[in-house]
Amino acid sequence: MESNNISVGLDIGTTKIVAMIGRKNEYAKAEILGIGKSKSLGVHRGVVNNITQTIQSIQQAVQEAETTSGQKIERVTVGIAGQHIRSLQHSDYITRPNSDLVIDEDDIERLINQVHKLVMLPGEEIIHVLPQEYKVDGQAEIKEPIGMYGGRLEANFHVVVGQVPSIRNIGRCVKSAGLDLEGITLEPLASANAVLSQEEKEAGVALIDIGGGTTDLAIFRDDIIRHTAVIPFGGNVITEDIKEGCSIIEKQAELLKIKFGSAWPGENKDNEIVSIPGLRGREPKEITLKNLSKIIHARIVEIIEQVYVEIKNYGHEEQKKKLIAGIVLTGGGSQLKHLKQLVEYITGMDTRVGYPNEHLAGDSDQEITSPLYATAVGLVMDDIATKEKNTQEKQVSETTINNTTDTNVTQENPVKQTKERKSFLDKLTHRVKDFLDNAE
Repeated sequence: MESNNISVGLDIGTTKIVAMIGRKNEYAKAEILGIGKSKSLGVHRGVVNNITQTIQSIQQAVQEAETTSGQKIERVTVGIAGQHIRSLQHSDYITRPNSDLVIDEDDIERLINQVHKLVMLPGEEIIHVLPQEYKVDGQAEIKEPIGMYGGRLEANFHVVVGQVPSIRNIGRCVKSAGLDLEGITLEPLASANAVLSQEEKEAGVALIDIGGGTTDLAIFRDDIIRHTAVIPFGGNVITEDIKEGCSIIEKQAELLKIKFGSAWPGENKDNEIVSIPGLRGREPKEITLKNLSKIIHARIVEIIEQVYVEIKNYGHEEQKKKLIAGIVLTGGGSQLKHLKQLVEYITGMDTRVGYPNEHLAGDSDQEITSPLYATAVGLVMDDIATKEKNTQEKQVSETTINNTTDTNVTQENPVKQTKERKSFLDKLTHRVKDFLDNAE
């Protein structure tokens, strides 16, 4: 199989780094060919803080994925997240010079470029400008203004902002690991693609992705992303609390959390005890499961309440902004026992755990359909979609050029006809690539 037929997602997380290789099968589903996983040593709360260790972890995950799939990985689509990402709402407008001409893509691009010029805090840069609803000459709630007449075009935007050095560091790690950057995707959006249905995005849904270092929130309604947020706490702080509260080492705390942990202390009886081997000949340590659950409960309540504040800030309690489909939990932290019930109790919203199996081929390995791999699956799907779009554009461009026989038509016209407005992520990928090339 040619390497350009495969798609690769690289999820650089706080706890683990996952390289996943896939392709689109005949049923338009993602068929996963191989997966590699390594412990993430150089990342803290989604931000690279040790370049050398991160490069080594990436190489280990990629090597394992290549071995399991028999494919050579050259280009990857990488997810970005971390506590440096924040979002804001912004309204802007342009006045069109000629209202007798219909609104076209150039007008929308001019409006988006105007938002990109907003002044941010030092070291920050706008990486994502998402139009939500438009207004044309005061007429509100327009989803698609192209083709309409009007002199004043305005829109509400969801603007995502990030620390540029953090994004460049990820690019540097990928390049130093011997890989090319195919694209960059916001991790909450990748997870959403993997676990949410079209109906949920239409009805209104909050996706909560509980990772090792951060908890990501993405709110959709009317099939448009409305709000994103990153809470700088994840599964690792729960492990840290268990370690401190039970006076045990981190490895034992992580095992306790996975095997016996529960978000609901009432489930455990007082006489349920687990014995932990002592260090270097010391006496074993006995821990009650009720005490363990109380430690987990305290921290997970704090995380969920912070997420719920973000959901309420979006305006969920207003009738017109109601999230009918409720909450979908995903990520490694979503596998904690009784978490679904606790989230429903705190928020009063319907909740389910999101598995990335809807878009996967039917014979996929059981392990891959775990919420743990939701982001990686979403990144593979994003890479597949990008490659398809590029192929279609190339075919349209070639067809248009071949069919252009009128001598009055200049060679520039077919290119202009097929010009696609680049998404923010395409532009961001090119900026990171340019920076890395110039830094050589």
